Amino acid sequence: MPLLLAATVAALSAWVPMRWPASDPATLKLLEGTPINCLLLEPGNWSPAFTEAAHKQGITVAGIVSKPWDAGDAKAAKLDAIFSEGPQQESAIPILPRSAMQFEGVPITATNQGVWPGVNPVDADHAKAAPSGGPWIDTNAGFLRFARALTSNPVWIANTPPTGKAYPISRYLQVAAEAAMCGARWVIALDKDFEKRLLSNDANAVRDWRKLASLLAFIESQKEKLQWPAAGQLTLIQDAASGSMLSGGILDMIAVKHTPVRPIPASKMKLKEMRGAVMAVNVSPSTMTSAEREVLAQFTRSGGTVLTGPKNWQFPTPREGQVVLDERELTKLDAIWKEVNTLTGRRNLGARLFNAGTMLSNLTESPDHGKQLLHLVNYTDFPVESITVHMLGNWKKATLLQPGVPPKILETYPTEEGTGIDIPEMSWYAILELE
Repeated sequence: MPLLLAATVAALSAWVPMRWPASDPATLKLLEGTPINCLLLEPGNWSPAFTEAAHKQGITVAGIVSKPWDAGDAKAAKLDAIFSEGPQQESAIPILPRSAMQFEGVPITATNQGVWPGVNPVDADHAKAAPSGGPWIDTNAGFLRFARALTSNPVWIANTPPTGKAYPISRYLQVAAEAAMCGARWVIALDKDFEKRLLSNDANAVRDWRKLASLLAFIESQKEKLQWPAAGQLTLIQDAASGSMLSGGILDMIAVKHTPVRPIPASKMKLKEMRGAVMAVNVSPSTMTSAEREVLAQFTRSGGTVLTGPKNWQFPTPREGQVVLDERELTKLDAIWKEVNTLTGRRNLGARLFNAGTMLSNLTESPDHGKQLLHLVNYTDFPVESITVHMLGNWKKATLLQPGVPPKILETYPTEEGTGIDIPEMSWYAILELE
């Protein structure tokens, strides 16, 4: 396990990280009243004066490096830890490409590779179509959900905004909310224009910064619930060799239709993981062990339905540095996607959403199975109105939780499938808590 300079492993799960672009202690004033408590500084910004000032505010200061570093420089700057995005050294916490991520033996499972989430436009007036027919949403959600199922570590995604462009605050809210919805953390990073305006106390930049801080505070207020496991009656059996580490795969395709799905790594296949499921999609048939196949056989004998990829089907090995599926790989998945679409149809496998075409959702459940959370992330630049949710089960109470506003009790009503709830409006992130 990497050695920490001063921090303890136990403290890592409470870190709310951000790439900080300055070494002037005066800039720390911008963090007052925010939950951000871990700053990642490049070597040019390492300074004992900055670290000491940050410590007085209860903020951890870590270095982030992309090449070999001098431990003496880190010690002189009084850093608490080092993160490395390049060649690894024993005393650094690794931030790795997706294909090399570590899920054991490290205090944090982290990658710096990710798409920049949002609706993918083909041109100024049209958006690329998703398998469901709605607009295609670039997302890291499927990958993050699989990663969370693989490890009990904190999972960080440290992707940065694409260079050469300034982004509206809505994009930052979407990136942070998407990671939170999956039980992960986004390492906050601002585009160069936003950084410059914020550090100069530009009024508009400070206003947008407060919006982001409000979302982060909301996420922290819900952090225990955000670790609840996935819920729903559909499971997806996957491994790293079947596209799980890439964005745009079968998990994202299912999620775009707002079908709740529980990712289960093939290596963790046990019958108890299938509890409550009625369907399973297995996209790892060629790599499964006999014990894993027996779990699926038991699931079938108990009445479950299993959809398996074609005989001898194997997903192409991801290339080094690859983040998304290419057209050839999407074509290979097409046959399985059509089967999944036919299998699930318009069935309610935990939740169905209406008027949510520019949103993604994730259904999770409390460990005692007494509550469920339906997470909703809006990928447009404006609020969404009149969302209807049909949940399986007889839920008596529905509470809408959103950043910056008090919790709101919503009316529940019976439907043929279970319980209906109408959400009048949401901005970028909302959690519907059901009990």
